[in-house]
Amino acid sequence: MKSTRQRFLTEQRLSNFHRGHARDVEFARTHLFEADSPEQEQSLKAGYFQEAALDEILIRYTAGEAIDSLSPYLEVLIDTFEHYREKLAIYEQVPDVAPLDIASDLFHYETCVQVISLCVLLLRADLLKRFVALFDNAGFAGDDTLYEDLLNKVLPGRHDVDEWHHEHYSPLVHAVYEEEPAEASQLLQHYCDSWYDAFEHAPWHDTHLMGDRGSYVGYWALEAAAIAFLYDIDDSQVDCWVYPKDLVEYARNYSR
Repeated sequence: MKSTRQRFLTEQRLSNFHRGHARDVEFARTHLFEADSPEQEQSLKAGYFQEAALDEILIRYTAGEAIDSLSPYLEVLIDTFEHYREKLAIYEQVPDVAPLDIASDLFHYETCVQVISLCVLLLRADLLKRFVALFDNAGFAGDDTLYEDLLNKVLPGRHDVDEWHHEHYSPLVHAVYEEEPAEASQLLQHYCDSWYDAFEHAPWHDTHLMGDRGSYVGYWALEAAAIAFLYDIDDSQVDCWVYPKDLVEYARNYSR
């Protein structure tokens, strides 16, 4: 087994994930989900595939796979988000519905910025543009500072906004605008230190305690890495188990 990026991922847990993931995805493809209507069933199924695709790329990164091997899994992830939004729009009869409730749900917002950050750090501006369109079209453009800060270095014509929906992200936002480099680095460290506890109600929180058959795929503050990369924040002294430092190094090396 490769050297894992987090100590919770045992060889048995990884093997169980891949075996169960393949079985469950095949079952979902060939069986109906319990629902009140065909439209709801299609929406639920598409949502399942979206979550499964995110789990797939996260566990592969956690397992120590080469960063340059992750891009195809990111492509699949963006495909599943687009498909889910399409089915959700039909079910809810809202043509421009967002696939995540990022305004009011902290976990949904974190999922959104994690996917944005993967696009940024894997240098896939093409996929970033597609993903962000799902939220821009739902009215999110110019609505949140961190959302825009993650985009405006990569996508032209973004918005300048000075408010954000979730207080948890304040240290990261302040790190972007901090003029003193050492202070920006400290804010980055502070954000990472508080990251895991902030998501105690997320469905993935403490999944590493569930044993080798649990649903743990990795805990990563991907948005902190993306901000460090985009705004050239010194992360050499950042020491936190949820901070994916090698993703920052990858992005810096291959963006030159």
